[in-house]
Amino acid sequence: MNDLNDMFFQECDDLLEGLSSGLNNLEDGGGDAETVNSMFRAVHSIKGGAGAFGLNQLVGFAHALENVLDDVRAGKLTADETVVALLFTAGDHLSDLVDAARHGNDLPPEQGASILSDLKSVSGATHSGSEPGGDAAKEEPPAFEPMALTVDGGLPALADMLSPVESEPLTITFKAHPQLYANGHDPALLFRGLEGLGNLTVEADLSTVVPLRDAPWSTPSLSWKITIRPDDLVDEAAVREIFEFVEGLCDLEIGAETAPPPGDADSVPALAAPSPSAAPGQATQAVAAKNAPAARSSTIRVDLQRVDRLINLVGELVIAEAMLRQSMDEMPHSANTGVDDAMSQLKQLSGAIQERVMAIRAQPVRSLFQRMSRIVRETSKEAGKSARLVTIGDATEVDKTVTERLVDPLTHMIRNAIDHGLETPEQRRAAGKDERGTVTLEAAHRSGRVVITLRDDGVGINRARVRQIAQHKGLIRPEDDLTDTDIDNILFRPGFSTVDAVSNLSGRGVGMDVVRNEIQSLGGRVTLQSEPGAGTSVTISLPLTLAVLEGMVVRVADQTLIVPTSPLREMLQPGQARIHTLCDGDRVLALNDELVPITDLGAALGYRADPVSLDLQFLLLIEGDSGHRSALAVDTIAEQREVVIKGLEQNYESIPGIAAATILGNGKIALIVDTDQMIPVPGKGSAVNRPVPGVTGDALHA
Repeated sequence: MNDLNDMFFQECDDLLEGLSSGLNNLEDGGGDAETVNSMFRAVHSIKGGAGAFGLNQLVGFAHALENVLDDVRAGKLTADETVVALLFTAGDHLSDLVDAARHGNDLPPEQGASILSDLKSVSGATHSGSEPGGDAAKEEPPAFEPMALTVDGGLPALADMLSPVESEPLTITFKAHPQLYANGHDPALLFRGLEGLGNLTVEADLSTVVPLRDAPWSTPSLSWKITIRPDDLVDEAAVREIFEFVEGLCDLEIGAETAPPPGDADSVPALAAPSPSAAPGQATQAVAAKNAPAARSSTIRVDLQRVDRLINLVGELVIAEAMLRQSMDEMPHSANTGVDDAMSQLKQLSGAIQERVMAIRAQPVRSLFQRMSRIVRETSKEAGKSARLVTIGDATEVDKTVTERLVDPLTHMIRNAIDHGLETPEQRRAAGKDERGTVTLEAAHRSGRVVITLRDDGVGINRARVRQIAQHKGLIRPEDDLTDTDIDNILFRPGFSTVDAVSNLSGRGVGMDVVRNEIQSLGGRVTLQSEPGAGTSVTISLPLTLAVLEGMVVRVADQTLIVPTSPLREMLQPGQARIHTLCDGDRVLALNDELVPITDLGAALGYRADPVSLDLQFLLLIEGDSGHRSALAVDTIAEQREVVIKGLEQNYESIPGIAAATILGNGKIALIVDTDQMIPVPGKGSAVNRPVPGVTGDALHA
């Protein structure tokens, strides 16, 4: 049951994601009939599965939400702004109920009482009296009593407990497939659902049941004949709705009851048998359809830790391949021995394996963005503002680990955007803006990295106030000459806040510094841009994967370093570059009518005291996410190769100018350069302004 329980909640996550996507389409005015149908099916499936596990609180709320969606798809209820807002709130509470049930808990009934009341009032009398078991918040569903099989092959007639109703009976023949039981369904629960349609009689067909010692354990033998004398006019669709949750997992035939031939009153018709008048081809198709195997799923669920272990093994494979190549290069051998060809093939295969394994970890950011939609609704309501979330590029794939660790940073960013950035409806009207503010989340792949941008159309950063508060806190001096970027970066200082009073949303000084620290721990960067009156934009740049990257192996002051190739735009050999020296001694590269600053990589990292002559050095032109460029001066360029990323923060410490480390083919450690910190900031110089002599790959290896 634990496995079935886990499977149910995994399916709930997918169903809730589909419900959220449908609600977003409905809010944007693009929801068609199929969108509403898909949302209805999602809630109906959650209700059906919850009923199988006895999750009564979840069943009751899902039923009320299902009624409203049923009215919308039937055209009885218009999905206006009020109804859509209620559906969003109900979807959020449904997610809370699923999370509580996942941990074996029930939420306090008063927590969702108002939402449940609103759902019932919206659906009105259309579904009066249809809620299973009455009010789910107050009444428990009737206890299930198993129906015992009798020796003569029948089930106790439930009709004896009900008053007979004279109407046209319906006959149902039902046989379960093995997968029905494997998914945790119980035919008795289906029969109980049919009781609501009328006077019910259930008979079991035991003609195919064999002695227990001879029975195949994986093949069900029982089938049933159900006769319903409906209380009211009941069509086939109402019956099929009961069996909707097990569609494709059983053989099901529904039809009006016909009188049996004389002398065969006690016999049960063969299940799914073709009629005698059917053509031979049709009979063959019917038999083939009955005996055909169930459709196989094209996906499987794998524990994330197993994928992590596989990725680690792939990383070790890449290292072993590099070590083998290094050993071969040091040994004399003939080029005709075929070893080079075998090594090339091994490199291609290891690269292909690494690429496929990384694709397993890649997940669309859609689920992450949908979680942020709820944050926008709750924060705007608490702040007394009106806001909506617009998502762009939610199909962009990101490493699963990155997605999980982005939840807290994005939550802080959205809360700041709404609380500090967006104006009140009155202020927006006065400024000529729409009363409803817009928060935009966008994801894209750029230059081998994942870039996530959060924008709002609010008032922007009040830089004068930020500077005033920073001076009051002693963070800056009145005479400091700060650019707009410098002032914006003050917001990333720990404990800095621009509000005077502490509220549920702001004032504690915990926010943007948490964002920066979390992003930096992922090997990423965060930048902030703002335009007064037009809004603020926060951009997060992350590596596409946290395991392997493509890098250029270079030598600087007898040290081996790795320069990532994703920001690399051009390489210039000694003598190719046009170098100019400025009056303050800085050197720049003249390239395409542009002067690009040159950074001596050895001097910037503290490997030598002063920059050396550029006559014998190579220049690597790099470009950052902000669009600024720089030329890195290195002594030699060895080769380009894939390297396995090894973090330094947990085992050593954060090093300015260094993003991570890797293991080379000779077993030595090489540092991976953080190219973004090597790009000088206009007016500030290089971001790496304190050398770290002695921090080398050899020192780390020791």
